[in-house]
Amino acid sequence: MKWAILGTSFISDVMAKAIQNDDKSELYAVAGRTASTLTEFSNKYEFKKSSTDFDEIVNDTEVDIVYIALPNHLHHEFVIKAAQAGKAILCEKSLSVDMEKTKQALAAVREHNVFFAEGLMYLCHPFSEKGLDVLASGAIGEIKAIQASYVASISQFVNVQSKGALYNLGCYPMSLAYLILKQSLPENELMHYTLSGVGRRGEDGNICESSATFRFANKISLQIHTAEDYGLKHGFTVLGSKGCLTFNSNPWLPTLKNEFEVEIYETSKETTTIEASGDAFDYQVRAIREAVERGAKSLESPKVTPESSEDIMKLLTDWESATQI
Repeated sequence: MKWAILGTSFISDVMAKAIQNDDKSELYAVAGRTASTLTEFSNKYEFKKSSTDFDEIVNDTEVDIVYIALPNHLHHEFVIKAAQAGKAILCEKSLSVDMEKTKQALAAVREHNVFFAEGLMYLCHPFSEKGLDVLASGAIGEIKAIQASYVASISQFVNVQSKGALYNLGCYPMSLAYLILKQSLPENELMHYTLSGVGRRGEDGNICESSATFRFANKISLQIHTAEDYGLKHGFTVLGSKGCLTFNSNPWLPTLKNEFEVEIYETSKETTTIEASGDAFDYQVRAIREAVERGAKSLESPKVTPESSEDIMKLLTDWESATQI
């Protein structure tokens, strides 16, 4: 399966290594805006083809899968181009920066009947899947509340037009919370919520930190927080009627050995260790390649689907709109 990478950023490097690690995938082509950086990246991974003409790479008949690693605000444009070219698509998170562009991208995917996945890679790893299974089993009872936070010092690397912390980091805790809510609420109640938020702007004018409180179907509360200009710290706890589950290891950057803890209130605590054969990017490449090989048009839940991506974008854009500065 031949992959083309659009962009030569840090995340492109991470994904190139993961594609190399899959013995049934090939790093075939790469496109970049800066000739010198493109040449260096292309030589490092021995791509067969490289170009500063993105359309040339997207439309190359040898390409099976296009991986879009460009800034968030450009995602929709190249999702549409890749769909029109009949390519399978992996688009980095977040899918876009507003709902208009999100809907345009997903409409093109549906119109041209191509495979599409958003790069929420951690959902392909067994760590998140096992945690979701434990919650679905009723081990902590009825879900009552979720407390989530993800902060990292990445503001110096972020494109100004990508709109800041909510779309670069907040998408991780929001997407995991969404999947828990999805398996806890009836479909007709999932996207019924109220919210309020506060935050601050960074030097680039974007929201660099925000905290929000959601109330879903008047049943489950979500307290969510993100920031992009300090720390590297994760936090994710799900509170139920009988107990709680806490991800001790970073659920969004799972590795070879990961832990979560289930506590039954005032009774017991049990730590579960989940071992894996690679990181989340390795699992993502394999899952997408296998899905494309069997003719699927999307991954299967709990991995992210186009429908989930649209809902997650709705939550993120509403979070942005509700944030009082």
